Amino acid sequence: MENGQIRKALSGFYYVYDNGRLVRGRGRGVFRNRGVTPLVGDFVDYEVNGDNDAVIVNIHERKNELVRPPISNVDQALLVFSMKEPDFSPRLLNRFLAIIESYGVEPVICLTKADLLDGKDAERLRPYVDYYRKIGYPVIETHMGDEKVTETLLPLLEGKTTVLTGQSGVGKSTLLNSLMPDLDLKTDEISDALGRGRHTTRHVELIEYGGGLVADTPGFSSLDFDHLEKEDLTHCFIEFAELAEHCKFRGCLHLKEPKCAVKAAVEKGDAARFRYDDYVLFLQEIIDRKPRYPS
Repeated sequence: MENGQIRKALSGFYYVYDNGRLVRGRGRGVFRNRGVTPLVGDFVDYEVNGDNDAVIVNIHERKNELVRPPISNVDQALLVFSMKEPDFSPRLLNRFLAIIESYGVEPVICLTKADLLDGKDAERLRPYVDYYRKIGYPVIETHMGDEKVTETLLPLLEGKTTVLTGQSGVGKSTLLNSLMPDLDLKTDEISDALGRGRHTTRHVELIEYGGGLVADTPGFSSLDFDHLEKEDLTHCFIEFAELAEHCKFRGCLHLKEPKCAVKAAVEKGDAARFRYDDYVLFLQEIIDRKPRYPS
């Protein structure tokens, strides 16, 4: 029995990387019977059959797994958002951050198209950028033709498996092309009618780069909180998670409870109102969710 890591899934086949070679294979039937699907990023054991194709017989324990995109054992997510065209959306970024945090993945914020900002736009966005940095998120600002983006990103990618995702139409494929020109990934212009781009990536693949692995994915096709309970959301807002330790009541939801450290910090300006408002919005979304019944 041999072992390796699934680096690509395409048309029902899994491509397992093993000591410098890619071995094409399929999952064992027992996985289907158990409702288990091999994922890109999985470390697996496999056997080679007479046709020189592999049969995956065992999946090692996963560090984590994302559903959409389907990938496992992710260390960090490079969240690519534009400053302009489409306009920067703090609420959408907060949603991405909360979901990424819920999976135990470290976010890195990459803001593109800085060259399209005028003075008024830059002044409006600066408090958001400064706040994300203040609470501990790495924030990278790039522009078209940015020759320094490679040297900025390399230290962050080394030795890690990174998912590249974010807003549609913000230049994810363009960013990857600037890092790895040989990929020549397809890019589409933004649809003027919709104000957003079309997904141009069709499958999940791990690509070796800078001493790490980068996953180019179709992006998150679902941005809901179905996997979270209301008590979990606090831990997905990193600054609130620290403050919550000082709330009077254990399990405080930071809504109407007295002596809530999160609400006090927001009122004093130590925590951002825009983050708290989005927390409340997402929390209500979870509370209003229809009850889940066991299958």
